[in-house]
Amino acid sequence: MDAAEPIRALRRHFGFAEFREPQQAIIRSVLDGRDTLVVMPTGGGKSLCYQLPAMLLPDVTVVVSPLIALMKDQVDALVARGIPAGMVNSAQGAEEQREVFRRVREGGLRLVYIAPERFRSRYFTDMLAGVRVSLFAVDEAHCLSQWGHDFRPDYLRLANALGHIGRPPVVALTATATPDVRADIVTQLALRDPALFISGFARKNLHFTVNAIAPNLTRGGDSLFAAKIERVSALVREHRTGIVYCATRKSVERVSEALPPGRCVAYHGGMDDTARTSAQERFMRGEIPVAVATNAFGMGIDRADIRFVAHFEMPGSVEAYYQEAGRAGRDGRPAHCEMLFNYSDRRVQEFFLEGTNPGRDTLDKVNATLWALADAEKNIRCSIDELGEKIAAATRTKINPMAVGTALTILARHRVIERFDIPGQRIRGTRLLLPGSDTPLDINWETLSEKRRRDESKLEAVIQYAYTRICRQRWILGYFGETGGTDCDLCDTCASPGNAQRRVPDDAELLLVRKALSGLARMCERVNADDWQPRFGRQRVIDCLLGKDTEDIRKARLNALSTHGILRDETRAYLTALFGELEREGLVQGVEKATADGKKLPLLALTKAGAQVMRGETTFKLEWPGRGIAGTPPRGRRERADTAPAPARQKALLTKLRNYRAVVAKKSGNTPPYIVLHKAGLEALAQEQPLTIDDALKLPGITTRNLRVLPAFLDIIRRHREEHNAP
Repeated sequence: MDAAEPIRALRRHFGFAEFREPQQAIIRSVLDGRDTLVVMPTGGGKSLCYQLPAMLLPDVTVVVSPLIALMKDQVDALVARGIPAGMVNSAQGAEEQREVFRRVREGGLRLVYIAPERFRSRYFTDMLAGVRVSLFAVDEAHCLSQWGHDFRPDYLRLANALGHIGRPPVVALTATATPDVRADIVTQLALRDPALFISGFARKNLHFTVNAIAPNLTRGGDSLFAAKIERVSALVREHRTGIVYCATRKSVERVSEALPPGRCVAYHGGMDDTARTSAQERFMRGEIPVAVATNAFGMGIDRADIRFVAHFEMPGSVEAYYQEAGRAGRDGRPAHCEMLFNYSDRRVQEFFLEGTNPGRDTLDKVNATLWALADAEKNIRCSIDELGEKIAAATRTKINPMAVGTALTILARHRVIERFDIPGQRIRGTRLLLPGSDTPLDINWETLSEKRRRDESKLEAVIQYAYTRICRQRWILGYFGETGGTDCDLCDTCASPGNAQRRVPDDAELLLVRKALSGLARMCERVNADDWQPRFGRQRVIDCLLGKDTEDIRKARLNALSTHGILRDETRAYLTALFGELEREGLVQGVEKATADGKKLPLLALTKAGAQVMRGETTFKLEWPGRGIAGTPPRGRRERADTAPAPARQKALLTKLRNYRAVVAKKSGNTPPYIVLHKAGLEALAQEQPLTIDDALKLPGITTRNLRVLPAFLDIIRRHREEHNAP
């Protein structure tokens, strides 16, 4: 093919004068017949990477797309350009689907969009095998990976379908994928020596902000909701056109009702197809300036003039947040992305996390209930909601309704059951595949446990993002594996007056940090140059750096390390504060590791950015802990700062905090109290008596790992101060 033909096709079919980077190289790879994986940010032009080749290849291009609304928008846009395109999905009847395949066989379509659930049917894949396919495009390819933020089990059928239709070249595309997800996409699709294109994740026109919203207690009622609505209303007035993402359907309805009539549309999965389609089309046509929606809204939304995206509650992962926020400013003009953050919103995401990660006990209960409900042919015909009610009644326990649907998906994936469509009904039936109810479930429990751990880590990452004091865009880029970038100078942390306290280290400080990171590295298990698996907790690391000769140090042979005692001239309080700052800078990271008895141990890991600083490959900024503040004595003083006699009220508060910590530890399965909150953090809380999470996180011994319990400790401090009329 003439090398200039793609650019001619670009002008002829799409009206563009030139490609964006790296579209031309991607299209060249696709036209050469090479399997290709594309990671390109929202608004980067992923669709063109398979739509243009479809116009130059001899036979039809099949596009797998996860949402009916998404494929309809794309097909309508192509047809409007004179490009013959069609779609096949569950909303169509059999005759309509056959008509689409007739047009494909006769050469009447260049692209056909197919919903992933169609690949459940062998009849459908047989029909697809009867046509010649030049290219198989998998859009939103992160849906393939159970490590991703939007896993769709139906995507797992695509590898078998590819073999059934003759294994044409594949292009997989996504906007957000961590290195783990990228590797999973390659594995799940069995891509053959794929060309990998990762376009920079940076969106230089987006202004990222996390707005810590506190309830206005003087208002009464749901004061947190009222405070958030006040902020959303201000965003609508200032930016006019945008999307407000909510975590739940109920929240969508409340927010949309609270905004001025005629200014917004609501969109969530509980609405019927007609209402959802109408809402999306009114927004896309520009009739309504604001959409209030769950994450069901957005894939493929290409309205260019979206000036703001607000998250009313925290999302469940950084991947989801960046994909949704990235729908702002697709025209390249400045746009605002704001998360309305309150730590209590975490409970909603934890509910979702429980629902998408049912434990072994839940799976056993679902399986047993299915056998109790099955007819003679081992079939069950009832909705998921009804099934959840029956499980709850049979076991006399509450069960997360989401967990029932997830359990059915897991059981189907492991061939314990199979789901089937019931003609004329919207619910799906369930067929049992095992010989009997006492047959053991052959399920990879370790994989399910690992998925839950990763989902918990994703939620923790959102919390860390909310509390970070470094450039938000640079933090996000580091999350996706891009390091060494510069600050954006646009986000709230870059613009914050408090950020002026962050500075690059002098020579002595740089040496100190590199020693600290080097000591941590030697206490981690090195997988490769940038992957350091943690083995010890923060205080054990500090003990080693201080040169302590305790039984725990000797037992772990840490006293044999060359870095044992490398920072013996520092104090525990200073190193505790320093590691807190290093964590907020993203150079170290707290992670949790489950023990054999189900408890979780907080460990400290070296990050990729930390490894680069340790090796002298990049620099950093830090808000350096002061000497002699918050319990930190000047360098060289070996006595403990907390040995000075404290006022009686401070001692009384310390006792209250210590007693509460003991209660939490006991309720957590007799977890050691220091795991709930380390002694250094407890004493710093009693001494400084902070009233906000932000102030607490500045203290030695307090890290983002303590965010689950901090609100309760702060409440104790607040009541204590009120009792003593403290300001």
